[in-house]
Amino acid sequence: MASRNLFITSFLLVLISSSMSFSLASRHILQTTTSPNFPTIPTLPNPTTLPPLPQGLVNVPPLPSINIPTLPPLPAAISFPNIPSIPTTIPSIPFFSPPPSTSTP
Repeated sequence: MASRNLFITSFLLVLISSSMSFSLASRHILQTTTSPNFPTIPTLPNPTTLPPLPQGLVNVPPLPSINIPTLPPLPAAISFPNIPSIPTTIPSIPFFSPPPSTSTP
């Protein structure tokens, strides 16, 4: 049992130290490399004048008419069978008196 605990402890210690060395190495690589040179984004010309807005009302086509069919009437209410009621009170437990004692005090 002790050898298993020693193995687990040593394994965790090696795992922690290796993850620390990996993080330090990656930090070193990130600090030593330079960022790549990206091409510059060309600027678009700014328009000096805006195009003219339409004057007056625009001809909008009429909305189509919708024919809504009439629905059949709903059926009469369905009668459900009578469901027995659930009792809400707890029935009392009958109390039995103890049997009479055979010896007299």
